[in-house]
Amino acid sequence: MTTLDETHDPSLQSWVQSANAADGDFPIQNLPFGVFRRKRGGEAFRIGVAIGDRVLDLAAVAKTRGAIGAAVAAALGDVEASTLNGLMARGPATWSALRLELSRALRSGADAQGDLTACLYEQSDIEHALPARIGDYTDFYASVYHATNIGKLFRPDAPLMPNYKWIPIGYHGRSSTIGVSGERFHRPVGQTLPPGASVPAFGPSKRLDYEFEVGIFIGTGNDGPIPIASADEHVFGLCLLNDWSARDIQAWEYQPLGPFLAKNFASTISPWIVTMDALAPFRTAWTRPADDPQPLPYLDAPTVWSEGAFDVQLEASLSTSKSDAANQPAMPLTRTSFRHSYWTVGQMVAHHTVNGCRLMPGDLFGSGTASGPTATEAGALIELVEGGKKPFTLINGETRTFLEDGDTVVFRAWCEGTGTRAGVRRIGFGECRGTILPAR
Repeated sequence: MTTLDETHDPSLQSWVQSANAADGDFPIQNLPFGVFRRKRGGEAFRIGVAIGDRVLDLAAVAKTRGAIGAAVAAALGDVEASTLNGLMARGPATWSALRLELSRALRSGADAQGDLTACLYEQSDIEHALPARIGDYTDFYASVYHATNIGKLFRPDAPLMPNYKWIPIGYHGRSSTIGVSGERFHRPVGQTLPPGASVPAFGPSKRLDYEFEVGIFIGTGNDGPIPIASADEHVFGLCLLNDWSARDIQAWEYQPLGPFLAKNFASTISPWIVTMDALAPFRTAWTRPADDPQPLPYLDAPTVWSEGAFDVQLEASLSTSKSDAANQPAMPLTRTSFRHSYWTVGQMVAHHTVNGCRLMPGDLFGSGTASGPTATEAGALIELVEGGKKPFTLINGETRTFLEDGDTVVFRAWCEGTGTRAGVRRIGFGECRGTILPAR
């Protein structure tokens, strides 16, 4: 069972004043990890922790005198490393201990304030790299609402394939084109089959879409099947993931072996990884309809039902060339929650490894498009526009069916205390932003 500790105390305040804002993403109860460097000077990328509107340079902290410097140095080992892979490999006991030491050092009145003040940089003055060296990337299909909505477009009489409710469906994606928030990429080109045509055409995709997913970073690897009861211990944390999709290319190529060029041209993740420890207060019961197939034993455990889901609020917004020129903010499109996922994070890990597949520190899973039960909770445009039949109008009067050149998609996510968790401190993920350039 997940337990809470002193780091989750909602009354904790930080001597970094910006971390105490009620609506901020990075209070002291969060402390997500990422990789950064200052924008000027050609510095090496290094590991940092977000606190308020600042980033704490852990390489610099490790060189300070006192308990916090020694604790960080021991946890990170090679603190000059430009990825989190080494820390990920050390396991949950090290992750938790490091988070506790950082929490104590950043609290109001902490003796470490004098040493750590010089180790802080403004987030507005830094740039990010991918937080980990991603060896392999697997994309799941864990939202039954998304799978049903998509299935209805192609198979109205049988939207879900017979295996969907029995196994976490996934495919192996391409890690080489995963980028970090803020990236700009060119519209993909490829083969499509125009309506009524018998011969495919070649050119830029005309049905470019986003997919709002939750990214799952693997921490410790394995030598054999990972039992469902301990699967979460192999997960370092969660981020946001945009699995950009060319729907017209996808429709022509996806049978018989699934997604290929429609998916591998770009995927964008948020730069900060929110740890499983930070997410502990927002775990919630996972449900499965009683008349649906129940999980097979290797996917079932008491904790799956009691705390397998994460109540993470997900919001997608869009800005366009026109709205950018007018200095208008991104316009909201949809909002849903990750708690609606049909399969849990732990079930994805257990299923992925049940055949002996080895996972490595820094491997990335995508949850699949996270859609909810209502039309306003769709995690992709293809659902909102019903396959292209119903264009929608943005706040500024522009219309969209699919994405156009110059469009920027922005994902944000946060957890907040409601219901039985009332009073728990809000934490956030930052943003995941990507912009579409014209095809080459």
